[in-house]
Amino acid sequence: MSEKKPNEDTKGNDAPVEEIVTEVNRVPLWDPEHDDVLVCRQVRQETHDVKTFVFSGREPRAFRFYPGQFMTFELPVEGMVTRSYTISASAARPYRIEITVKRVPGGPGSNWLHDNMLPGKEVNVTGPAGDFTTDATADQKLLFISAGSGITPMMSMTRTACDLSEPTDLHFVHAARTPSDLIFRDELDLLVSQNPSLKVSLTVDTTSASHQWSGFTGRLSLPMLSLMSPDFKDRKVFCCGPGRFMEGVRNMLQEAGFDMDKYYEESFDFGAETAGNLEEHESVAPEISDQKFRVSFVKTGHVVECNPGMTILSAAKEAGLMPMSSCQRGICGTCKSKLVTGEVDMQHGGGIRQREVDQGKILICCSTPLSDVEVEI
Repeated sequence: MSEKKPNEDTKGNDAPVEEIVTEVNRVPLWDPEHDDVLVCRQVRQETHDVKTFVFSGREPRAFRFYPGQFMTFELPVEGMVTRSYTISASAARPYRIEITVKRVPGGPGSNWLHDNMLPGKEVNVTGPAGDFTTDATADQKLLFISAGSGITPMMSMTRTACDLSEPTDLHFVHAARTPSDLIFRDELDLLVSQNPSLKVSLTVDTTSASHQWSGFTGRLSLPMLSLMSPDFKDRKVFCCGPGRFMEGVRNMLQEAGFDMDKYYEESFDFGAETAGNLEEHESVAPEISDQKFRVSFVKTGHVVECNPGMTILSAAKEAGLMPMSSCQRGICGTCKSKLVTGEVDMQHGGGIRQREVDQGKILICCSTPLSDVEVEI
């Protein structure tokens, strides 16, 4: 039996470690400006109405993203719709992207994914993007509060922290309707057993005889939160979930005298206003700040006068239109549309590629007219 040298590892016939590292480094990084196709590799059933979809590039790619960020998917529904889904995977595992999606009754995006996305199927995407993130390995006390599918960014942050090291001091509170609706329940139990500084508390609205349940029951309240995380006032809080849930959490924390400068939230609620913490972007060109312009929507035939500093999305809403939008900060790319004629001032946050801009596309949530414009809506 031959003895393995200290600087060698087994790869075929005892290839040196340096050669293996070199091969790993040959995997190109995912370039959001040029790479735009993911291939589904696996589909996992998480609960009765939640699935996780695992993707990678057509060719090997290493993804670089912050836990809590999202990708925007172009789905062939009613022609084409775009939807932003948070990456639920650990950022410390760079060779795949995972999204965890709840089937929403009547929701075109989630239903298409649940019914049609299978291993081998390709989908066009943009991203990663988003600024709802934190380092759960840093020397700080954190409290994650989520409900329903709002667990996904928190799960990415928690998985990343557990992969890189033990979270310093993390309390994770999650709410669901019933025990059968708890996403990642078994994995959270495993992570707690492996990471003593991670504390997970779960609550459900209702239970049934068919499910054994020994955790909290009822809607999240201030007394319940005080039991789950007695020192919550000393923590930085990250919250994600349905708009009403986050509104309730904000009110609860304010009632308790919590320093709201330490509160952060994220929500993508399509077809509705955001939860209140994301303000619509305004950009006013000083030389035309007192001018109004006409915005024409070519598909619907609507024409509306756009006041100074008003985004095209605001103009569309004033015309009674409800175009797809979400972040309202030029990050997610949901409101991407074609600028047919005219000029705009677009101050986006990464939700559109330069080549798309060169093709005449804009994000209407962060574009203010510099002239009369026509938009393909």
